[in-house]
Amino acid sequence: MKEPAEEPAAPSPSASDRELQQALQYADHVRGADAAALTSEISRLDREPGGPAAGPLHLALALMHTRQPADTARALGQVQRVLDDDALAAVHPLARLLEGRLLQQRRLEEQLDRQARQLREAQQRNEQLGERLEAMRKLERSLNTRPARATDAAR
Repeated sequence: MKEPAEEPAAPSPSASDRELQQALQYADHVRGADAAALTSEISRLDREPGGPAAGPLHLALALMHTRQPADTARALGQVQRVLDDDALAAVHPLARLLEGRLLQQRRLEEQLDRQARQLREAQQRNEQLGERLEAMRKLERSLNTRPARATDAAR
């Protein structure tokens, strides 16, 4: 009878695999965080400049969930720092993915800002037109309520 063949042991993850796995776990961690937890996490990451090598990526992951235009720009800067660092080559694919998402988010934020500005301008125009219409109505009412002229009454 043949002995069952031993299954090969799973290869131990390389350092680059661990970095990528940690980054993905961190992304999952901050994804569900509320605003207060995100603020606290961002503050913690800001205070640890000598933290893990992937610190800029972690900071970018936290910043991108605040939904603030300034934080989006800051997250994009952090992602670009990661892409410029050859020591973080293992997380470059994730960083490129985040860069694309952040660029799209920034475009959407700019579009939203433009639309909000256009809405404010349209509301101002509507208010001005409403005021003009009310002035015209007031003028029309004053013309209709004028007493008949003396020549009209003599006829």
